[in-house]
Amino acid sequence: MGILEKIKDIEAEMARTQKNKATEHHLGLLKAKLARLRQQLLDPPKSSGKGGEGFEVLKSGDARVALIGFPSVGKSTILTKLTETKSLAAAYEFTTLTCIPGVIQHKGARIQLLDTPGIIEGASQGRGRGRQVIAVARTADLILMMLDANKGEVQKRLLQEELESIGIRLNAQPPNIYFKLKSAGGVNLTATQTLTKITEKLAKSILHEYKIFNCDLVIRCDPTVDELIDAIEGRRSYIRCLYVYNKMDHMSMEDVDRISRQPNSVVISCNMNLNLDFLLDKIWDYLNLVRVYTKLRGASPDFNDAIILRDGATMEDICRFLHKELVSQFKYGIVWGVSAKHCPQRVGISHVLEDEDVIQIVKK
Repeated sequence: MGILEKIKDIEAEMARTQKNKATEHHLGLLKAKLARLRQQLLDPPKSSGKGGEGFEVLKSGDARVALIGFPSVGKSTILTKLTETKSLAAAYEFTTLTCIPGVIQHKGARIQLLDTPGIIEGASQGRGRGRQVIAVARTADLILMMLDANKGEVQKRLLQEELESIGIRLNAQPPNIYFKLKSAGGVNLTATQTLTKITEKLAKSILHEYKIFNCDLVIRCDPTVDELIDAIEGRRSYIRCLYVYNKMDHMSMEDVDRISRQPNSVVISCNMNLNLDFLLDKIWDYLNLVRVYTKLRGASPDFNDAIILRDGATMEDICRFLHKELVSQFKYGIVWGVSAKHCPQRVGISHVLEDEDVIQIVKK
């Protein structure tokens, strides 16, 4: 029996098993087996031959955004609208057959936007070229899930299932679980709070399913079975996702209002250029980028060339960005902006910067 057949058998058994206290241990073990088989399906077989053609393109710019969606939902059109790249768009499906990169120029940042081929149901198991498409999504800082507004909820559920099955967690945080393998000593399980969704017996049974008999497991949260499996697997990508509902010009105002109020959702129309500016602002917010401007002593700040960094960046990050030896030469910094208690403020190397701060670095 192949891996796909085993996965289907386990999914069928989970579907016909009632969910209650008596069966939660059995369902937890089935989930562990399912996750292990899916990981085996994703791991490429060891071979000396050449690999297949991939979609990976060189990462460039200040951040990367991947377009994911079913065929004919407007991915190529939005790439053409937001960037200077021309991607073929037509009235038939599978117009795009490879990964096409473009660059969004927004607020001084260069954001790489990737137009991927449309994926189909079962993509995580290798149908179509979905596995390569989803692999590209793993490398992104943000996923734009393009949805047809008239079929949005169905497409959203199917795409979420495909991404979940391949180890991508959307708009989620990693569970606060410490896991480390040991060579001997058995399973040392410690929980810092009461576990209500799993039991210690179930946790050890899941470890045994992975043939793990010696490890340290410290649980600092109240995880579900899936979160515990994610911590044991360790190969999970936690990526922010923005659900983009296209073709709002085909919807009623009531539906537009209802969908736009959903979390992490934006309603647009590519053909009529509706709400695209708001989409760009949402992309900027979800990427958590900050602009920092530099100035020389006695000169005005250079507002035409911003340094783009991640939210939470410090003066040390700025120094490393400018020159690797600047950290050792740093004496103090002068900051004007939101992060300064008073303008200007003299700060140290650990000072956290905010968007549109102006800095001056003084060397030793």
